[in-house]
Amino acid sequence: MPSLKASPLELRPVARIPVRFAGEGAGLGELSWGQREIWLTMLRQRSWLPIGGWSRLAPGTTLAGVADELRWIMTRYPPMRTRLRFTDDGRPLQSVADRGTIGLDVYDCPDDADPEAFVVAIDARDRARAYDFVEEWPVRMGVVRHRGAPTHLSTVMTHLVTDGLGGRIFLAEIADRGAAAADPGTPPLEQARWQGGPDGLRQSASALRHWERTLRRLPAARPSSDVDGPRFYRGELVSRALPAALHVLSERADADSSQVLMTLLALAACAGDGDAVLRPMVSNRFRLGFATVVAMVAQRGICAVDVAGEPFAEALRRVGASAMAAYKYAYLDPDAVAGLFARAGVDPDAGVWFNDRRVGTRQGFAGPLPTAGELRAAPPGVFRWTVAQDDPFDPLSVDVDDVPEGFLLTVFTDAGRLAPPGAEALARSVEARAVQEAIRLLESEDV
Repeated sequence: MPSLKASPLELRPVARIPVRFAGEGAGLGELSWGQREIWLTMLRQRSWLPIGGWSRLAPGTTLAGVADELRWIMTRYPPMRTRLRFTDDGRPLQSVADRGTIGLDVYDCPDDADPEAFVVAIDARDRARAYDFVEEWPVRMGVVRHRGAPTHLSTVMTHLVTDGLGGRIFLAEIADRGAAAADPGTPPLEQARWQGGPDGLRQSASALRHWERTLRRLPAARPSSDVDGPRFYRGELVSRALPAALHVLSERADADSSQVLMTLLALAACAGDGDAVLRPMVSNRFRLGFATVVAMVAQRGICAVDVAGEPFAEALRRVGASAMAAYKYAYLDPDAVAGLFARAGVDPDAGVWFNDRRVGTRQGFAGPLPTAGELRAAPPGVFRWTVAQDDPFDPLSVDVDDVPEGFLLTVFTDAGRLAPPGAEALARSVEARAVQEAIRLLESEDV
């Protein structure tokens, strides 16, 4: 990517187009459970967790067309019209507006500069700027013109707007508004009303009983050790071998590939005779009204499973049963969960936090199964540390994404709990164990 040599002055918008909008579902109320969970994450990480990105505009796109798109998303999606209000004791509430005006920023890229580098810089600047939850709308949109024509668009939003699956729905509906779902799903304000009612309270109480049982198997809370230098690290493992091995394991075991990944993580993370603790991110999209909603509905689940010394097939069975309960009971009041951890005196950061964000291979793998020879020949993945900082990430976490090169495992670690070499070893153990088990399965079929 070419470096941008524009001065800060050149990154200022040359115009701000006022875009008026109006939509349904206005009101003031509690945050939904999904919103409250991501709010607690924002407080923990000291970040407003910007999401979104930049894109190239189709030739012939006009400023009026971009403004119309912004108006459409502000009208259709109540989270785009949602700002926060705070009670006297600091509790956040969601305030959904029925109308308003938002600014569309317009930037002119110098004729001799690269407009792609220009929009990348705008996107990075908008992510780095502080966000005002009370006064700002949840989206910052900037369009770049190059030699008079709109060429690129930056769209940065707060994570309170939506989770990853909601973001995919959002992008698909923008690309083809005519194909947008007739029912946009249950918006967060309506979710919160149900969650605060009798049925929601029963749901949360039932889920809390599962969490309470699981917490009895967790280690006691412990402080992090002091470290020299940065405390929190982010690393990436890019692997061709892991998706190939996962293809074999999921097909031959007739198991969901995410369950297989969780099993590999559990086997890599278990220590001695203790349980492996996993904290999967659960979409909750299987719940009524959530399939098509653009909103933050994903929440963390929890499972503790004894897999130490077990063969892979038995570990897969145990993790599958435990994961099913984790998915079922990941829809509950996050504040009640925090209180449960505090009363139990157990480690709220225990285990491996897991987020399977794959799209292309989530429902299956294309092409024939790899052979044992192909798996043996696959080189180990390439690992690199990308971020070292003092602001916290989540605890030991692994995100999995599809990339052109195979799988991307993004690892986050607190060096005071697990030093970077140990976190890298965890990721490499997942890859190595997957390849080992896949080869074993294939060779057992040839006997």
